[in-house]
Amino acid sequence: MRQVTGWAAHAPGDAPRSWSFARRDPRPGDVVVRVTHCGVCATDRHALAAGDPAAFPLVAGHEMTGVVAATGEEVADLAPGDRVAVGNIIDSCRTCAPCRAGRENDCEAFPTLTYGGEDRVSGGITQGGFSTEIVVDRHFVYALPAGLDPAGAAPLLCAGITTWAPLRRFGAGPGTTVGVVGVGGLGHLAIKFAHALGAETVALTTSAAKADAAKALGADDVVLTRDPDALARQARRFDLLLDTTGHPLDLAPYLHALAVDGTYVLAGIPPQALQIDPMSLVVGEKRIAGTGSGGVPATREMLDVAAEHGIVADVEVVGPDRLGEALDRLGQGDVRFRFVVEMPR
Repeated sequence: MRQVTGWAAHAPGDAPRSWSFARRDPRPGDVVVRVTHCGVCATDRHALAAGDPAAFPLVAGHEMTGVVAATGEEVADLAPGDRVAVGNIIDSCRTCAPCRAGRENDCEAFPTLTYGGEDRVSGGITQGGFSTEIVVDRHFVYALPAGLDPAGAAPLLCAGITTWAPLRRFGAGPGTTVGVVGVGGLGHLAIKFAHALGAETVALTTSAAKADAAKALGADDVVLTRDPDALARQARRFDLLLDTTGHPLDLAPYLHALAVDGTYVLAGIPPQALQIDPMSLVVGEKRIAGTGSGGVPATREMLDVAAEHGIVADVEVVGPDRLGEALDRLGQGDVRFRFVVEMPR
């Protein structure tokens, strides 16, 4: 076993603090990653505040960059010192139809999550990336392209792939108009990727203060959704609307803004059931879809495109001693646009 240091909450609602715990020794197909940076996601905040008490002590964090520290004997394409990244999925059955299609995030047996999951081989609860080291099957370790800053790249492994996957799946590109609802941790990366794909990119936000920032990120236009008339004027404008807010919105004006055959995608998960007028889907033959992370091929493609276009998250970097503060500020929306924890060497 490998003794490492993590920053764990010992019960739901506790502030994370330094904790020594054991990682497994690398199996033949494993990679040992020395974590240098780990993004702070809203999912982390929720898990640490209100997760299953049986999963504690809990080390959260699922957006990692780092360097290879060691490899198992069957790993031939990575070596100590290589820059790598790890996301929110670290294993899957790899035999079901989605896994064979490269959509491990949709594994029929459910993917093994980076933390709070069960190790499919040895059992036990997985612990995440707010730690000095992690041991991961090679299949779920990504080479980090040269030129990508490791701090800014860390959030690509959750926020990045969560927005990239639906943009690709639903055809964002030249000749399409993409609306990004919400300019935050997810939304700011969605704007960057939609712009890079060549779509007309529109930010939809309640905050006039974010209009200039949205345009600097690559938005061609900004719609202030607090103004119902401004939203009503968007009728049939968007081929794709990507909702990154996680808030319960009145969907009617947004569905009205979809073009014929348009798609409204939930990337953020609202806390309550959706209320939908069926006619808002029937008229214009529109659809509502969901998205959650992405498989290995999509993640590799996303990292390559990010490197090609210089896309990383806009981050505020903190030390692990400020993880609790970062989680609190995240809950207050006091970050532009993503916290990243830099791990001690």
